[in-house]
Amino acid sequence: MAKTALFFFSFSLIISSIFSRTLPPSSATNVLDVTSSLQKTLDVFTVDSQATKSLENQETSFSSSSSLLSLKLHSRVGLRKASDIDYKALTLARLGRDSARVNSLQTRLDLAVHGISKADLKPMETQLDVEAMDGPVISGTSQGSGEYFSRVGIGRPPSQVYMVLDSGSDVNWVQCAPCSDCYQQADPIFQPASSSSFSRLTCEAQQCKSLDESECRNNTCLYQVSYGDGSYTVGDFVTETITFGGSAAVNNIAIGCGHNNEGLFVGAAGLIGLGGGPLSFPSQIKAKSFSYCLVDRDSDASSTLDFDSVVPADAVTAPLLQNPKLDTFYYLDLTGISVAGELLPVPPSNFKLADNGEGGVIIDSGTAVTRLPTETYNALRDAFVKGTKNLPSANGVALFDTCFALGSRKSVEVPTVSFHFSNGKDLSLAAKNYLIPVDSTGTFCFAFAPTSSTLSIIGNVQQQGTRVSYDIAHSLIAFSSNKC
Repeated sequence: MAKTALFFFSFSLIISSIFSRTLPPSSATNVLDVTSSLQKTLDVFTVDSQATKSLENQETSFSSSSSLLSLKLHSRVGLRKASDIDYKALTLARLGRDSARVNSLQTRLDLAVHGISKADLKPMETQLDVEAMDGPVISGTSQGSGEYFSRVGIGRPPSQVYMVLDSGSDVNWVQCAPCSDCYQQADPIFQPASSSSFSRLTCEAQQCKSLDESECRNNTCLYQVSYGDGSYTVGDFVTETITFGGSAAVNNIAIGCGHNNEGLFVGAAGLIGLGGGPLSFPSQIKAKSFSYCLVDRDSDASSTLDFDSVVPADAVTAPLLQNPKLDTFYYLDLTGISVAGELLPVPPSNFKLADNGEGGVIIDSGTAVTRLPTETYNALRDAFVKGTKNLPSANGVALFDTCFALGSRKSVEVPTVSFHFSNGKDLSLAAKNYLIPVDSTGTFCFAFAPTSSTLSIIGNVQQQGTRVSYDIAHSLIAFSSNKC
């Protein structure tokens, strides 16, 4: 009897240690500046046509050192036309793009996990027909990820264009003349004939063989990148020169020259893929690391995307994992989340990347709102609601089910939210990274959402204001607050 009692006592201690790891002392609350956040929702509509000219001037005056390639990084608001009638309409549009983005990422992962090639989904003979592919397309992975941009030069001499930056994609591409079907962009369409460094890849080239979808025509490589909702870009796969800030240039980068492209890119000419696959920009330049700091989504300020930069000494690090089924995504070894200093009562296995490629936690620049499996999300939401009983509630908005009416407050105290990693490091979020305005009248919502998938995604709302470093050489992700 005594042994049985001892067994159950020991077992209970083990279970307790799993769900309630001792956390370092920290404040249980954060302060959210309500007044400042609401003012930004009004200021966003003061961005006018001069903003783009200002951004272009910043680009041409920016130079990169020989040891560090660097790009200016801008939020979508600095480039968009003020077509939204108010901040709530802007929010709903963002959340719509975000849902398309998440669905596309999940679709790509599902295909990889189950060993299904996109080429298996439709006949190859119609797949890469540039002239035939003219169907209407709604926003997809690239379209949904078009929240942060950089201005780069394509070709020699360089044609300056805005490009979407996307850590969830590998293939780089730009709209090219002649256009069978091109969407409207802010800059002139790239003219291959005007570039002395333009060179088509042959079908035998390793870059062509690395594509998920390709076809050979007249011994030249054709590419297609398609997304979960049917969106695509199709054209020649070539090598070109990419120029940074008007100075530093990188030659022979494999890039899609898209003659048939559809989507909502807010004037961007194409996409720079920052994923982990062999065709991504960091992989092609053999970068040992890269980092970015995502400026506030409602600001026309800029930050930088840096390659081979040194990780700050005071950064919070997390182990970087790789999915054997898909090398594009960057996985964090997250083991828990805490609210007000207390770990959520969910097992670490909820965050684990399984051997078959399912589950796990990726960090993504293109997804806005962090997604968590329903069980984990419910535990997080319930813990947060428990700590905000003094705040007046509001109706849910779109995918947000936990909102508050804070229009009469100047500031509020809210529970802290922190991520915990397998190496014992903890990342505490600022209040503005998880309680965000959805209109200009004072409705704020908890910026997490549930997903029926086992895949968790750390989105860009939680990353804003923090320099995120991808230390590929040491398999680490590093977070440095206020290093923009």
